[in-house]
Amino acid sequence: MIVGIIGVGHLAASILSGLLRAGVEPASILLSPRGQAHALSARWGIPLAVDNDDLVTRADIVLLSVRPVDAPAAIADLPWRAGQTLVSFCAGVTISHLEAGPARVMRAMPLTAASINASPTVCFPAVERAIAVLKKLGPVIPLGSEDEFEIATVNAAVYGWAQDLIRQSADWATAQGGDAVAMRKLAALTFVAAGRLIAETDRPMETLIGELVTPGGITELGLDVLASEGQPQAWQAACDTVLLRLSGRSKA
Repeated sequence: MIVGIIGVGHLAASILSGLLRAGVEPASILLSPRGQAHALSARWGIPLAVDNDDLVTRADIVLLSVRPVDAPAAIADLPWRAGQTLVSFCAGVTISHLEAGPARVMRAMPLTAASINASPTVCFPAVERAIAVLKKLGPVIPLGSEDEFEIATVNAAVYGWAQDLIRQSADWATAQGGDAVAMRKLAALTFVAAGRLIAETDRPMETLIGELVTPGGITELGLDVLASEGQPQAWQAACDTVLLRLSGRSKA
């Protein structure tokens, strides 16, 4: 099976890294000859297609990782065939705007943590052969509708916000006199620990958090400050704004 990639930017580079790290042979990947393709081909020995027509002719699964505004034109008039799958990573571009002839179309939203095989990736609809590829990048979460997928895509922005919170926490601790390397590692692994505890248990999140918020304790103190500064409302507003952009209801 050949996996082709159209649009070789930073997300595609992360996906390539993850696929190779998972043991996928470079010869079973095919890159469109633009963006970072030549550099990555030279680095990892991955073949280059002559052009996108050649890539679609040869690939069984095509991963589309171009700018959302460029997505419809990037796949138009290519030699799509029955039995082929197009997997779009283009945020906000609905299946109805992705014309791939008889090929099946699946939307997915991996994160750059794919490079270390740790990306939680949502997808719709569930196309098993494409899911098998995405599972090499981390856990895959199939969803039941395209509307639900749009909501879940907001998580791609939350991923960046979480990294910024880690940076802020590490920078604050370093400014107080902590070792920069140790504080970066501590802040990052604290977020990992919090996420794993929620992901790997079915106990209500309110219960897990409630066990941390002891009366008069430091967790309660910090949450009170965040609430008084409007953090919950600001976070919800950010999520709402991103969803409006993804659903095409806002130009913000």
